[in-house]
Amino acid sequence: MALSSDPLWPRASDWPAFDGTADAALLGVPTWRTSLSPTGAHATPQAVRDALRRYSATLMGPPVIDLDAALEIRDAGDIAEPDGDEGEAAVIARVRELAPAFVIALGGDNSLTYPVALGAAASGLITFDAHFDLRDGVSNGTPVRRLVEDDPAAATFPTERIDPTRIVQIGIADFANSAAYAQRAADWGIRVITLDEVRRRGAADVVVEALEIAGAAEGRVHLDIDVDVCDRAVAPGCPASVPGGLAAWELRALTRAVASDARVVSADIAEVDATADAEDGRTVRLAALCVLELLAGLALRAR
Repeated sequence: MALSSDPLWPRASDWPAFDGTADAALLGVPTWRTSLSPTGAHATPQAVRDALRRYSATLMGPPVIDLDAALEIRDAGDIAEPDGDEGEAAVIARVRELAPAFVIALGGDNSLTYPVALGAAASGLITFDAHFDLRDGVSNGTPVRRLVEDDPAAATFPTERIDPTRIVQIGIADFANSAAYAQRAADWGIRVITLDEVRRRGAADVVVEALEIAGAAEGRVHLDIDVDVCDRAVAPGCPASVPGGLAAWELRALTRAVASDARVVSADIAEVDATADAEDGRTVRLAALCVLELLAGLALRAR
């Protein structure tokens, strides 16, 4: 069904192509080939762009803020083949070309976190995720371990590894991880804030601590938004989402709060399989709202 047209109700998306300068730049990074479960996540960047057109770019405030007026938002297109060594190098190079714009990477599975964080030269990492992503090897279950342990993406793009004591993982869930990986996180000094702790303390309190750790010494923070941190009722298009995860409003509140801090320089949205979504497209629509929440946080920094 075609969307209605109203000149007094402009829609989000349809942002101009990146032309060398921007406050924020969308970049499609459709990783999927190393996923641990079958996925059509490579179809998601375009699906998110399409879903954005269902929303306006206006915050109700007060005061009311038109994000299109407050920010220069550009679309940098997609990385054609982001998987593998060459693909990761292409992602790193493109993220660096987009600097100093705030890069919003549209995944794709969670393997995109590794090259996007490296491209942004992140020194700290915050994840919204039900899972540790500390597995061995190369897959959508390994990006956090790789950022700590791997020789960063070859000599072509030398980048410092991330100190694990500057990593905060928010939303880690019961029955979605192993004791071995929980021990690895503890041994490395990663700050783990479980789903239960988020609910007990609230988003605002959790975000303050996360930014203090990941953004220590005015560092550069990358935010990984793995939508499978959410309840399966609101994220059926995430292969690994489970009943009882975050509500959609909780993810949105966390996203805006983290993005409001100037130390946060990039973000990715991961693990949404647009081809496996509910008929009403609720998972992709939530991912699109996360894009807008990131932009809202960016716009609110100076206020």
